[in-house]
Amino acid sequence: MALSLKHQTIITLDCTHKGLRSKEQESAMETAVQEKAGTQSRYKVLEVERLNPTIGAYVRGVDLTKPFDEDVADELRLALADNLVIFLRDQKLDFEAHRRLAAVFGEPHVAPSTKPWRVPGFDEITKMHADENSKYVAGEDWHSDMSCDPEPPMGSILYLHTLPSLGGDTVFSSMYAAWDALSDRMKAQLEGLTATHDAVKAFGALVPDGMTLPCTSHPVARTHPVTGRKALYVNRGFTTRIDGVTERESEALLSFLFEHVQSPMFQCRFTWTPNAIAIWDNRCGQHMAIWDYFPQVRSGFRIQVKGEKPV
Repeated sequence: MALSLKHQTIITLDCTHKGLRSKEQESAMETAVQEKAGTQSRYKVLEVERLNPTIGAYVRGVDLTKPFDEDVADELRLALADNLVIFLRDQKLDFEAHRRLAAVFGEPHVAPSTKPWRVPGFDEITKMHADENSKYVAGEDWHSDMSCDPEPPMGSILYLHTLPSLGGDTVFSSMYAAWDALSDRMKAQLEGLTATHDAVKAFGALVPDGMTLPCTSHPVARTHPVTGRKALYVNRGFTTRIDGVTERESEALLSFLFEHVQSPMFQCRFTWTPNAIAIWDNRCGQHMAIWDYFPQVRSGFRIQVKGEKPV
């Protein structure tokens, strides 16, 4: 059957449109492949696979249960600086191996608030455990670890050996991205402000009576000492108020910022498997442990690494 000129034109235009769309898709795929290749070219020993453009990467090519060379340590530090949080699977760590891994990033940070959960003989190692008797779990709200301390830990290394059959993920959010997404006017308003971070907010109901907990003020926006980038530095877990403004202004600003950091645009989500490790930078990221697995067991150990006073 012959087609009218009108029908022929529609078919021609439709085919042209599909061709353009296909080329655009091919171009986007080619760009993604080039970016991945460019990222991997920075690493000679490890395989580093980014989760998304903003935060998070899987690292492969090393057995952390055994001593490793300095070139591996260098690339682990590089991967963390590049991606804010890195993940390694199938690494059955004992306490000594956990210590050895943490030493790649610095000296251990022994937070006063963790005393009730420390492993005997390993003061820097904290037991992270939840089961059918748990009334709470550590980190179930957005936070940066121990931001209440005068010199908060630069990083944390969490190893989980036992996982629920389903659930128990951890979500991470980039505070570089959170800061960058603010308007220039909001950045100007926040620059120079400090905020109070109080351990009582997170641990007051959990530690023994009479235990002294740290309370410290830090800049609302801090500069990362390695990358030089600005990062938002207030979190729902520890921050209690913006200093030097009225209570109503503080509440309004913190409410906005606490919601702002939860944007999916800033995030990655890690699904744990037994004997997996997450290593994250507390100076430029926040995280939240999702407690959706009660009454099942989720158990492991964490070491924090010393940091510096935020500026």
